Amino acid sequence: MSDDLFAAASPSTTQNYDASSIEVLEGLEPVRRRPGMYIGGTDERALHHLASEVLDNAMDEAVAGHATRIEVTLEPGNRLTITDNGRGIPVDPHPKFPDKSALEVILTTLHSGGKFSDKAYATSGGLHGVGVSVVNALSVDTLVEVARNKELFRQRFSQGHPVGGLEKVGAAPNRRGTSVSFVPDSEIFGEMKFKPARLHRLARSKAYLFAGVEIRWKCAPELISDETPAEAVFQFPGGLADHLREQVGSRECATKDFFSGTQDFTGSVGRSEWAIAWPLWSDGSYSWYCNTIPTPDGGTHEAGLRAALVKGIRAFGELAGVKKAKDIQAEDIMSCCEVMLSIFIRDPQFQSQTKDRLTSPEAARMVEGAVRDHFDHFLTDNMERGKALLAYVIDRMDERLSRKADKELKRKTATSGRKLRLPGKLTDCSSNAPEGTEIFIVEGDSAGGSAKQARDRKTQAILPIRGKILNVASATSAKILANTEIADLIQAIGCGTRKDCNPDNLRYERIVIMTDADVDGAHIATLLMTFFFQEMPELVKRGHLYLAQPPLYRLVSGGKSLYARDDAHRVELLEKEFKGKKVEVSRFKGLGEMNPLQLRETTMDPKTRGMIRITLPQEYEEQAVVRDLVDRLMGTNPAHRFAFIQENAAAVDEDMIDA
Repeated sequence: MSDDLFAAASPSTTQNYDASSIEVLEGLEPVRRRPGMYIGGTDERALHHLASEVLDNAMDEAVAGHATRIEVTLEPGNRLTITDNGRGIPVDPHPKFPDKSALEVILTTLHSGGKFSDKAYATSGGLHGVGVSVVNALSVDTLVEVARNKELFRQRFSQGHPVGGLEKVGAAPNRRGTSVSFVPDSEIFGEMKFKPARLHRLARSKAYLFAGVEIRWKCAPELISDETPAEAVFQFPGGLADHLREQVGSRECATKDFFSGTQDFTGSVGRSEWAIAWPLWSDGSYSWYCNTIPTPDGGTHEAGLRAALVKGIRAFGELAGVKKAKDIQAEDIMSCCEVMLSIFIRDPQFQSQTKDRLTSPEAARMVEGAVRDHFDHFLTDNMERGKALLAYVIDRMDERLSRKADKELKRKTATSGRKLRLPGKLTDCSSNAPEGTEIFIVEGDSAGGSAKQARDRKTQAILPIRGKILNVASATSAKILANTEIADLIQAIGCGTRKDCNPDNLRYERIVIMTDADVDGAHIATLLMTFFFQEMPELVKRGHLYLAQPPLYRLVSGGKSLYARDDAHRVELLEKEFKGKKVEVSRFKGLGEMNPLQLRETTMDPKTRGMIRITLPQEYEEQAVVRDLVDRLMGTNPAHRFAFIQENAAAVDEDMIDA
């Protein structure tokens, strides 16, 4: 254990830890301290999440039948205003806080709102009562106007605090609804600005999701630098079908007609709407929504749709006398189609506040029940259409089985030792198919020994490497090929490099870089990532490369044992989980110091570990930025690295320098 940890646990440094050391964050201060907990970070995506939160509230009014029009306006000064003609936020005194209006409570108190029960909204996107209050907390100026009962009210806020009380402006005989106008705080988001194109797409997509609403878009012309219109009106009576028709365009599809429809859920409040097409040349695209909220990672509603389509196409295949249809899997019918699914349910559950994935278990059953009957009719009402789709899906199935057979043959050939010699220090897994397998690239023989004992022998292979591998970004091709560590790495992965790299020959589904949780480990991981970026970029693009997340510390108090990724996480655990108790803190000098049980539990077991997927951006311009950064930091010109260090030296924490 290092001296600094002994010091941290000594009486001389803990005697001042008393009740006065405990902070109690009130109001919206937790949001400003930890914005990532509420909006997923402070990057561009998080900034635009603020717009989504306010727009979702307006959409909830429309879906509930109280609003028909929403206006989204972007003005100079990074001010965004979203207005609806719904009922308007209540402005009368709140029963629990009689000295405050309901409006002020909603804007300044977490977990307040009208969506915890079904009294105000049967279904809604804002669920936890944090949306608009979080927007308010992270904005330097928020102005809310409410028109109710032919009167206009107004109140201003800054960084979550009221700037004056609720003001009664006067009569508003021709106005109703809520207007929320806000400017994101530069203390949180820096110099980032709203992107007109992104807001325009957001407004347009919301109009598709609810056919009964009209959304008006307006942006100051001086803010637009592309083809985004300064003004537009969105209203789509055909809903998702209109959206999909525009997306598919003139591309030829397996069936002339799209599979689309709507259906109320049997025995439950809510409904589903879907639109699906099967273009002949498509990589597939998927858009999932719950209560107008995008859920890019899918979830239980996606599972319900998959089940309905698979069961339906298998049943139709049996009806048509196609015996192979019984082997159809979800990927055969879903892999190349373009899908849009929107559901409305009461009290949905999401994986996090950013709502990227729906986890409500009942959604799978409800969606499957709603879609299955319609899909059966779609296939059987026009037998030629049904047979055309079945033939298309069977072709996809044959391709899948052919790829699987090829991979199994290549893998068996590789493991037989005749056509491909594998490196002697590779401890391979026993599975003959790449699906579900992973190779751990481990730093050093000691760590390799622990990893071999900790692994799942069926699916996990271990390849130890010796220290820091060659920096391929600053080495010649001849030097790269002559390097033993790199040669072993290329041989174990099995798909070749550069122009000869064929991802279909990859021997493992996942490549996991597993190094020590210290500076040296980070350096080795950087060298390995540079290797894959330069020599096997297609593997990175396809998402096969991962970075393991081993802990740096183990914290034990009584019977409680937790692991910390780094110093900041250690401090966080000490404050939140142990709360002043005497804690034994041990620091792992490397993976080799962890016993196999600890290594499996924290870093290798898929049920308990955490990993980071290393990918490349899809846009060419963003890929160019990555290439430039790798060249600057890892390339042959040291002046570029020196310049980068000078530019970023001020951001380095003084404690890191002292350490």
